[in-house]
Amino acid sequence: MADSINNSNSSKPVDHKPSVKFESLIWLIAAVMLIAGLGIRLYDLTDPPLDFHPTRQLRGAIIARSIYLDMQPDADPQQREMAAFFAALTGKFEPPILETLVAITYRLIGSESFWVARIYSSLFWLAGGVFLFLLGRRMTGPAGGLVALGYYLFLPFAAQASRSFQPDPAMVMWLVIFIYALYRWAEFHTWKWAVLCGAAGGLAILTKPVAVYIVAAGAVAVALHSLGLLQSLPRLQVWMMVILMAIPSVGYYFMLGRSNAGDYIANWTIALSHMIIEPDFYVRWLSFVQNWMGFSVMLLALVGVIIAPPRNKALLCGLWAGYFIYGLTLPYQMYTHNYYHLQLVPILGLSLTTPAQILFERFKEQSKLWKGVLAAGLLMAVIFQCWVAIATLKAEDYRKEPAYWQKISTLLPADGKIIALTQDYGYRLMYYGWRKVDLYPPSSEQELAELRGREKDFVQSFTKRIDDKDYFLVTAMGQLNNQPTLKKTLYDNYPLIAQGDGYLIFDLTHPKTP
Repeated sequence: MADSINNSNSSKPVDHKPSVKFESLIWLIAAVMLIAGLGIRLYDLTDPPLDFHPTRQLRGAIIARSIYLDMQPDADPQQREMAAFFAALTGKFEPPILETLVAITYRLIGSESFWVARIYSSLFWLAGGVFLFLLGRRMTGPAGGLVALGYYLFLPFAAQASRSFQPDPAMVMWLVIFIYALYRWAEFHTWKWAVLCGAAGGLAILTKPVAVYIVAAGAVAVALHSLGLLQSLPRLQVWMMVILMAIPSVGYYFMLGRSNAGDYIANWTIALSHMIIEPDFYVRWLSFVQNWMGFSVMLLALVGVIIAPPRNKALLCGLWAGYFIYGLTLPYQMYTHNYYHLQLVPILGLSLTTPAQILFERFKEQSKLWKGVLAAGLLMAVIFQCWVAIATLKAEDYRKEPAYWQKISTLLPADGKIIALTQDYGYRLMYYGWRKVDLYPPSSEQELAELRGREKDFVQSFTKRIDDKDYFLVTAMGQLNNQPTLKKTLYDNYPLIAQGDGYLIFDLTHPKTP
């Protein structure tokens, strides 16, 4: 047992060659898991992208539409211009890699079909799964690789998030490839692995800048363990990795000036930095994460880090440290946005490899009966996770949403400016109804203003926001009920000129007589 775990940490790893039959069985199981993982993610493929963080998914769809129409020589000029205007309103926080790939596919298939993004994101996630399996197996053994892959593929949260129209699944894919190449570089210190490690890390950061924390911390931890500080600093391979990691992002975010990253850091990191000294923040963070990842899994992963062999421990500690530092820089998102934790899924999977391999070695000594019981138990666990994932995806049907928002768009007056308390920053109206409205902040935005120390008097804020506006649209009824002062102000002071299933329109130009 010890040999199968510790061999990967010797200076020259020894490759054990299991029987061809056993090797084939391991790969067959991994292939079946990957196919099942893809099948889950393609379930209910054409349901509108409102099932998981619709604001983020609709943002991607709006940008992809703009790129697609810009490629179409026969596109309606007015639509092309409006699509570009909507895309510009979404902000520039990372390069539109997935959106461009989706737009090119739109062009190839001849229509705008948002579900194309689900296929790409799912394939990215599965590609990462292949490298995670290879790495987990190399770190410990076949059981470790299969358990890491199983957790990565069948965790219900990951099944839902990894098919969404956003850059995170691709970022995680590049992160896993980076971690795999980093581990191989630590084994052999060859240029091949150094280049692959640097390139994959650079692409992860380019895809989404928050990957920098895990990339940097993981690389530092492994380099220090493998070479030590004095040998790492003058080594050309180390500097090559650093350069390759930095070049794509430096070129895009700084030299080309293609991002609103400065504003993002100011609003989400600096303005909220006071939260990290509040104990309540860490309780919320842990509680939020364990809801999606599983508390027992997190405890077992902690044990896995503690008992891992030296090289594995150095890698895992670096990855966990990067995740923790990352959380300190975006404190609000750590307990409000679950997809900000998606990169934790492969880290947890790798942390489980050592306990999984140890248990596997113990069960090898058991009778066929108990081996069968274990196999049946693992199969039932996978089936249960798949069932939960599918049940989550089919819990709601959003196919009526496009027609609903198109109807809302036709009902909106065309003779004046509109301010709206509506879903997803108005993206549903933009994407389905081709209408842009000014936004009234939901309660969450007001809570953020308080956290940033920018709380404003209601009357002053309301008066300023409706200045030069003619109509007030409400489609987020829950948000209206969460803001009783706003609700009372609208009903008491302005006539309701239209209402229906899920919407209200108030006339701001003819206030009620006191």
